[in-house]
Parts: sequence; C-alpha cells; structure tokens
Amino acid sequence: MADPVFLITGASSGIGAATARRAAEAGYRLVLAARSEDKLAALATELGGNERALTVRCDVTEWPDQEALAKAALDAYGGIDVAFANAGFGAPRGFLESTVGHWREMVLTNVYGAALTIRATLPALKESKGHLLLTGSVAGRRALPGSLYSCTKWAVTAMGEAARLELDGTGVRVSLIEPGMTDTPFFDNRPTSALEPDDIARAVMFAVQQPPHVDLNEVLVRPTAQSG
Repeated sequence: MADPVFLITGASSGIGAATARRAAEAGYRLVLAARSEDKLAALATELGGNERALTVRCDVTEWPDQEALAKAALDAYGGIDVAFANAGFGAPRGFLESTVGHWREMVLTNVYGAALTIRATLPALKESKGHLLLTGSVAGRRALPGSLYSCTKWAVTAMGEAARLELDGTGVRVSLIEPGMTDTPFFDNRPTSALEPDDIARAVMFAVQQPPHVDLNEVLVRPTAQSG
C-alpha cells in the first residue's frame, strides 16, 4: 500500500517518538499526538514537515480530543492503517507513595486513554483492515510489589486480548507491545543495562510489517540483563 498512515499517541518522546522515526523511515505518513505541542512540532519538522507528519494536541483522557484526533487523520490522509495507543506514565511503588491525584491521572491515561484510542480509531481500522497496537509492559505480566502502575498494565494486557477477540474475522490485527526496562522519561535516572526506545520501536515495526495473515499478538522485549 502506498503511503499508509500510522497514528501514534504519546508521540512526543520515548517509545512514541522512536516509533515515529522508524515508521517514517518505512514510508508511513504520520499522525503524531501528545499534549506537548512544541516537542511534536520539532519531531514533525525532523520527519518531513506537515505533508508527512500531522501533529495534533491530544489529551488521551478526553474523548473530544480523541474524536478530533481521528477526524484530523481522516481529513488529512483519508484513513488510518496503524493506530498505536502508546500514551502512558508511571508512579512510585507503594500504596502510601505518590499522590491520589497522580494515581488518578495515571489510571485515566494508561487504561481509559488507551480504551478511548481504540474507540476513536476502530471504524477507520476496520475500513483499512489495519493494525491496532497497545503499549503494555512486562509489569502487565507479573505483579510488582505495591505498584498501581503494574495494575494499569495488567488492564492493558486484558484490553489487547479483548480487542483481538472482538476484531476476530474483521482483518484488523492487534499487537500488545510489552517493554521491559527501557530508558524513557518514565525513569528519573537511567536504569543500568536498559533498552533504548528505538529497541522497542524496532519491535513495533517488526509486528506491523508481518504479512496480513500473521497477527503477532504479544511482543515481550527485555534487556538481556533483566532478571524479572
């Protein structure tokens, strides 16, 4: 397909920005969504300007923003071939740590926001027989002590399988990308032996570039040195 369209939430940094670079390299037109307009604009310029990379300010926890994001993609490019629900962030472990306000925003972003991205892009993905991807985590496979973040990623794991079951027979593929320890803005200090965002971006593109009859449902990517 000539110039397919790749939509990414949480695109302004980390895994989202790295995936945008890899997708642009593969010939995709991009729809880049995040709350940080300055970072999005800089990334779009790097990747070919407005003709190749549309930027949309989007708070994924707000349904009108998600509706506007999908509409902007359709108005500009006529369709959506890949939608990557990537926006998310973490919190310190411990049920007496962080703040309840931070918890609320994290749960809304990581879980509700991902669900809204699915809802907003699903009609276009059905039309294109496209590909839905969600950023999960190794923390969505095993509970971490006192980690509400881990709980949100367990929810995303279930969401990916629920979407796959709903979309069975439609031609839409569903992939859950599950990074291990990765050097992203999630961490204040770079973890030892961490993966780079581009390592995850390459895994994303590996899933997307499979033949249409191959649906790579879960991709767990750990650093070689990560024990858990």
